Amino acid sequence: MNRQFDLIVVGAGVLGTLHAWHAAAIGKKVLLLEKDHRPVNASVRNFGMAIVSGMAGRWFEYGRYSTALYKEIQQEYDISVRNNGSLYIASDDDEQQLLHELKEHYDQIGYVAQLLSRQQVQEKVPAIRSSYCREGLFFPQEISLEPDQFIHRLHQYTVLKYAHVTYRPATPAIDCVVEGDGVSVTVAGGEKFRAEKAVIASGHEFRILFPSLFAQEDLSLVKLQMLRSLPFPDLLMEGNIATGLSIRRYESFAECPSYSSITTPDHLRELAKWGIHILFKKATDGTVIVGDSHEYARIGEEENLGYCINQQINELIRREATRIADIDLGQVKESWAGFYAVHNKKEVLEHDIEDRIFIRVAIGGKGMTCAAGYAQANIEKIFTCA
Repeated sequence: MNRQFDLIVVGAGVLGTLHAWHAAAIGKKVLLLEKDHRPVNASVRNFGMAIVSGMAGRWFEYGRYSTALYKEIQQEYDISVRNNGSLYIASDDDEQQLLHELKEHYDQIGYVAQLLSRQQVQEKVPAIRSSYCREGLFFPQEISLEPDQFIHRLHQYTVLKYAHVTYRPATPAIDCVVEGDGVSVTVAGGEKFRAEKAVIASGHEFRILFPSLFAQEDLSLVKLQMLRSLPFPDLLMEGNIATGLSIRRYESFAECPSYSSITTPDHLRELAKWGIHILFKKATDGTVIVGDSHEYARIGEEENLGYCINQQINELIRREATRIADIDLGQVKESWAGFYAVHNKKEVLEHDIEDRIFIRVAIGGKGMTCAAGYAQANIEKIFTCA
């Protein structure tokens, strides 16, 4: 195969793939490398929610761009996008106040948001208990995706649309260096590729490429737990459903005037200890994904998180979810842990080497929602530097 490219992207999760997509869209010849036979980490171990309304600052704009692009691609190729909206449900005075403040903010910038009464919420999602729901805030323009399908279909679409994209799964990159007027990337087995530029979007893999650089950064690994119910084909629960703990956690609400004055009620303290906030998303097969939790370990100490499912966390998720919604979680189809990296002092880790190698990792939990917009901005910057 040809070993000379304009851009090599290491990591074919959602962030890396969308860097490859945007480079191809401006005519660049791209090699996309993935160490596994198919992505198996954060890009598939999530809810498949693109909740733009939960973002703040530049990430909100990246999210708007991403949603528009996903919808555009869906018109050409089924990448599992469903335009079924996002609904936040407030359960007390503090959460209700934050809903109104966020609604006012989005009204000012023209981002559609609809306040829903308790009755309207229950008409939309009859399973929500009246004892929990005070009011809702609905964003009809937002989308959901199927996490076990989206990234794989995006790969298929990208190589079909752009003949100048080469996708190589099961090809771990083991070295990446500036060499002359370009970049040389070596993969397992010794094969070498050259390009004008390289993007490193390697998720939470910090031990193969640039380990000493990552060791100097303030990085943590986050472990999340989610579970999937048995199928409920007749259950009316469409879109992304976020509850009171999500309102208390998401960045957009944190910028509301009242946010700094709210406190955590006693009955939520154990949930907050484990970083639990309850989300629901009904998948196309009728199952409902419920979660999630957040545990943290510094990079280099990842093993402290363990790779087993913490049944105490699952029980807390189950208990709070059934307090919120009349849904049978006595038996679940499966449960799993997902992992992603965060930088403890920066929104994302961006490190450039001689305007040739561009490291973009630790985007946190924003990848599915914001990756397309963030990648587009990066590719524009990278090739403006050429």
